[in-house]
Amino acid sequence: MNFPFFIARRYLFSKKSTNAINIISAISVVGVAVATMALVVTLSVFNGFHDLVASFFTSFDPQLKVVPLKGKTVAADDPVLTQIRQLPQIEVATECVEDQALAIYNGHQATVMVKGVDDNFDRLTRINDILVGDGEFSLHAADMDYGILGIQLAEQLHTGYTYDHPLKIYAPRREGQFDITNPEEAFEEDELYSPGVLFNVKQAKYDKNYIITSIAFARRIFGQQGMLSSLELRLKPGSNFDAVKSEIQRLGGSQFMVRDRFEQQDDTFKIMKIEKFIAYIFLTFILMVACFNIIGSLSMLIIDKKDDVVTLRNLGASDRQIIRIFLFEGRLISAIGAIIGILFGLLLCWLQQQYGLVGLGSTTGNFVIDTYPVSVHPEDILLIFVTVLIVGFLAVWYPVRYFARRLLA
Repeated sequence: MNFPFFIARRYLFSKKSTNAINIISAISVVGVAVATMALVVTLSVFNGFHDLVASFFTSFDPQLKVVPLKGKTVAADDPVLTQIRQLPQIEVATECVEDQALAIYNGHQATVMVKGVDDNFDRLTRINDILVGDGEFSLHAADMDYGILGIQLAEQLHTGYTYDHPLKIYAPRREGQFDITNPEEAFEEDELYSPGVLFNVKQAKYDKNYIITSIAFARRIFGQQGMLSSLELRLKPGSNFDAVKSEIQRLGGSQFMVRDRFEQQDDTFKIMKIEKFIAYIFLTFILMVACFNIIGSLSMLIIDKKDDVVTLRNLGASDRQIIRIFLFEGRLISAIGAIIGILFGLLLCWLQQQYGLVGLGSTTGNFVIDTYPVSVHPEDILLIFVTVLIVGFLAVWYPVRYFARRLLA
């Protein structure tokens, strides 16, 4: 057995001549445990929000989205896109034309994002899961084009779930000369009708801005006949997602970019990762402050054990071994505090998942969920444990060597 570790373990659990040392050691363990527990709970809550947001996006966003690297649109019959459609792992491929326009309904107007898609869009995504109203998913009937609005956009335009009058859509014309005295000539105008449903992604980015309609309508109003702004894909069950994505990117080369669901929302998830990282840094600083208690405990222990140090030196222990005894003592306090903190943190996370102890608001229904979401990731637990050990070691390394050398001098 490692001699310094054996002595350090005996010192930690044995009764000291001064009871204050035991109390300070216990306080040190509690301080490290509380800081560690805070890290576990806080990072798990960030993970919970991350997973919650991801679950909302997956009802609207495709598994893979192929977009041109140059320009906003590309020919729908591009040979590369044809190759991608014909891959055996592709179950659904939907052409999409997406651009900004102006929507007007009964004097209310809003700048919107019109997303024109194929009729198989409900097979590409889980759009049916987020529809609200009395109708069903439909993009056109006879010579009428339907427009499915986001629920917040419908509120802004005062349309209700079913709008009785046509929704006017205006988009700038891309070709021709215009008379500046007649601004209306500079815009294409068309109408959308209500299918009796709205969509509710529960994300303002979509619910406040998007209208889903037929791709024929989008091509007509934006002057993009025979073009598409993206090719959206769904893979067959059991397909190797990463391998298929790499193959599509290889086919796309320098002409197309392939994005998965997280890359399609890169700005949102990047902000969440930054927030999680900042929380981790702040709580690590709090952990460092908690580790100063360990320094006080070890300094008093060194003074208390000065007679034992003399005995150990007489028995042949080197100064380096004696210093390592007190270093191991600090590491043991950090490790015990880390283990206790992680266990209590996991317990709190489990209680929150099962019983929703901490709510988001006093009134039910004000938020998408009523309690803070929690998701424990094993890699975070490992990171926290390593962080506590490193911070604890660095906090005691210099003070222990300083006090021990003075004692041994």
